[in-house]
Amino acid sequence: MKKLMGLLLALALLAPAQKDFLTADEVDQVRLIQEPNLRLELYAKFARLRIDLLKQLVAKEKAGRSSMIHDQLEQYTKIIEAIDTVADDALRRKVDITLGMQKVVPVQENMLGELKRIEESQPKDLARYDFVLKTAIETTQDSLELGQSDLVTRGKAVADRDTTQRKEREALMTTADKEQKAEAEKKSGETERKGRRPPTLLKKGERPKDPPQD
Repeated sequence: MKKLMGLLLALALLAPAQKDFLTADEVDQVRLIQEPNLRLELYAKFARLRIDLLKQLVAKEKAGRSSMIHDQLEQYTKIIEAIDTVADDALRRKVDITLGMQKVVPVQENMLGELKRIEESQPKDLARYDFVLKTAIETTQDSLELGQSDLVTRGKAVADRDTTQRKEREALMTTADKEQKAEAEKKSGETERKGRRPPTLLKKGERPKDPPQD
């Protein structure tokens, strides 16, 4: 484990500054895993790696570490937000994510404790990453509360929020926008109807027989 964390630390030192919150390898892993429960567990694993690296960085006073701590906290926060996004999207599609949340919640509880301990330890360079640390703590707390909530209730809240946002967007639409949307929906419906074939008991390649003559 120490060798692994040493490697992660070395990568963090060598990697150029970037906005991506996942490594190329992590992106590939996410692409391979489409099932929501497994993807939730995967994101929790990525978040855990950031926390472990943060603990190593905070434990040793080293020149330039504050920028690395700042970057790791930002990545961590985006990963937690990704967990919420995956969960909400699954609930929209009526996918049961009970197993995924059972994996995520204990990890988040542990990570929240680790972040609070870092804050309470008052590192000398805390001022340089205090804001992102507080953001990480608040984001984790909010995500944890969602994870601990009833999934049926959460799913309804997601649906209600989507409905509200849709109505707000429609309220901002001009008359021309609304007419264009209605026309697009009409064409889409016509295309769908034309694409449907009437039900038949004929086998593939078989043609209907002519009706018998009187």
